[in-house]
Amino acid sequence: MTVDTDTPGRPSAERAEHGLRRMRVFYATGTALWAASAAWTAWTHPGSRQMWVALLLLIVFGGLLGVTSRFLAAVAPGRRSSKTPYGRLVGATVRRAAMGAMSSR
Repeated sequence: MTVDTDTPGRPSAERAEHGLRRMRVFYATGTALWAASAAWTAWTHPGSRQMWVALLLLIVFGGLLGVTSRFLAAVAPGRRSSKTPYGRLVGATVRRAAMGAMSSR
């Protein structure tokens, strides 16, 4: 077995998070398409089997999108973002300290 040293591997947790971010885009697209399909079918054929299937798939994709978004939101506070160099937690602590200093005057 050879090891490729040209491309550094990412930790598995980071790869999993990246995969979930890609799936969240897929689920959001599916939710939008099934919402449009359900609305169109409800308009043209109200109460039909196709409408109920479209609504069921809308609920499934919405649920998957919600679970994925919730998991990523739970993982996000511990990570640093390239846009916020000190991370969210540090920014929140600084804001809280500043608000405390303002209120003690």
